[in-house]
Amino acid sequence: MQNILAIGFDTRNIVCSASRAGYTVCSIDAFRDLDLQKCAYASAFLECRTSSELRQLDPRWIIAKMNAFELDFDAIVPGSGMEMLDPGSFPCPVLASSPDAVKEASNKLHLEKKLEALGMPIPQCYSPEELNAIEYPVILKPSSGGGGIFNRVARNRKELLAAFEELEKLDPGLATEELVIQEFLEGIPSSVSLLSTKSQALAVAVNEQLIGIPWLSRLPFAYCGNVTPFRTEYAEEMEALAEELVLEFGLLGSNGVDFLITEKGPVVLEINPRFQGSLDTVEMATGINLFEAHIGCFRGELPEKPEAKFFAARGVLYSDRELFIDRKLMDVILREKSADIPSMGTVTEPDWPLTSLFACASTRDESVRSLERGAERIKTFIVNRTKEERKPLNPARQA
Repeated sequence: MQNILAIGFDTRNIVCSASRAGYTVCSIDAFRDLDLQKCAYASAFLECRTSSELRQLDPRWIIAKMNAFELDFDAIVPGSGMEMLDPGSFPCPVLASSPDAVKEASNKLHLEKKLEALGMPIPQCYSPEELNAIEYPVILKPSSGGGGIFNRVARNRKELLAAFEELEKLDPGLATEELVIQEFLEGIPSSVSLLSTKSQALAVAVNEQLIGIPWLSRLPFAYCGNVTPFRTEYAEEMEALAEELVLEFGLLGSNGVDFLITEKGPVVLEINPRFQGSLDTVEMATGINLFEAHIGCFRGELPEKPEAKFFAARGVLYSDRELFIDRKLMDVILREKSADIPSMGTVTEPDWPLTSLFACASTRDESVRSLERGAERIKTFIVNRTKEERKPLNPARQA
């Protein structure tokens, strides 16, 4: 196996991990970032912005793009948004969990029922038909995926109905039955990264999630990165729960389980049956190559459990305005330890990811402070440049 196609909303971390492992990898994604293009043999643009658009993507369009790469592909590896890719539609294997397993695991309403049957902790969920039974506050979110961008908290019925209307405008293709209303709990967001075969599962790392960090994003529930490892007294319990879950749902390869550490202990939030945003920090902290390990799972192989050597942090910096990526801004981003680097000449929309920053340190706090300093340098440049652009011309120049 040598030639790989990675396809998804954002595939940069998958592509670069595969390239480091020695594979020839092509990509179809919505960003085509500069560093993705450097790691990929070739890449194509995925003109999708919402989950509903991704679900409607015609397999024939994908095959046409594959043919244009002029490679004989050995496998397809789906990324975010493409977890439900039908293996029967393609001329090579799709190295992912079966669509049925993904559908059951990623749907939050189905997950609640399964976890209740297993006696595992999970927030109470309501369907949109149960409005009269809801106990507030609740959080409204898509039943599958979303990255937190579409999550809305409602403290009463009026706020909930307003949130429904807002999400319908943001993603017109999102059906009401694809939304879930979940009990809103306070706690520390975290996750477990796993590898699984048909018969075994291995928790690779426990990660702290950075959600709605004000110096990274204006969106209160946006995924803003993570820190690996997450030191918590509940780590072993979370690993055991996560391993049981991925085996219960029959998931294969690299998967993740999201938790919330509440005052009563860990609560399962959702399963991500795909490569996760924590891929970078898990690899940096432990030295494992997760793409190679993912491929091994489909041969029935699991690696040795890796140990974290230091704290690795990733911060996803969102733009607070429309930004044209010119040479000066590109240079500012490249001076940082960065990834997901937008290509020069592109435009980043407000509240969309601009870039990712990374830091490694001997303590968690030191790594996060390093991220914050890097984010501040980029934001300061953007603010100063905006001020310069808004200055009126002096009389001499106007003349």
